[in-house]
Amino acid sequence: MRKIVLYSASSLDGFVAHLDGSIDWLFADTDEDYGYADFIQRVDTTLMGNHTYQQILTFGDFPYAEKTNYVFTRNTNVKEDTYIQFIHEDLAGFGKKLKQQAGDDIWLVGGGQINTVFLNAGLIDEMILSVHPIILGSGIPLFEGNPSTTKFSLQHTQAFDSGLVQLTYQHS
Repeated sequence: MRKIVLYSASSLDGFVAHLDGSIDWLFADTDEDYGYADFIQRVDTTLMGNHTYQQILTFGDFPYAEKTNYVFTRNTNVKEDTYIQFIHEDLAGFGKKLKQQAGDDIWLVGGGQINTVFLNAGLIDEMILSVHPIILGSGIPLFEGNPSTTKFSLQHTQAFDSGLVQLTYQHS
C-alpha cells in the first residue's frame, strides 16, 4: 500500500504561511535543499487544496508537471489545467482509494484544512516537517480547524547550519 507523506515547512509557532498564503519567510538564500531533491524522487503524486495550488501558480512554471497532481476544491467552475485533476468529492474517501492504487509515495502538500482532514481520517503515514527558526505570530497553521489527537513516533532529526531542524515522524 502507498504512503501519504505530509512534507511541509513551518515556523516555530506552527504556521506554514502568512495569512495571505505567502511564504517569503522560507529560506531562499541558501544552496541547501534540505532533502527536497531526494524526497521529490520518491513521490509520484501530489495532493493539495485549491488555495495552496493558487499560491504555487504565483511561483512561475508549475513545479510538479511530471507528477500526477490532484487539487481539492469546492469550486466546480475551475479552469482546467494540463497538469492538474480537480477533485470535488470527499477528501478522505479519495485519499483512501488513492492509497490502494499501485504507485510510489503520495505527497500531501497542504494546506492546513486538507492536512486536518487527512490527519483526522488517519491517512497521514509519515510527516517530514522542516521547522524554520522564525516566529510569524499569525498565519495559516499546519493543521487548521479541529485536528484530532494523533500520536506519531519520531524517526529522525536533522539540524542544519541555517538553524532549520527537520523532523521525520511515522504514524503510530
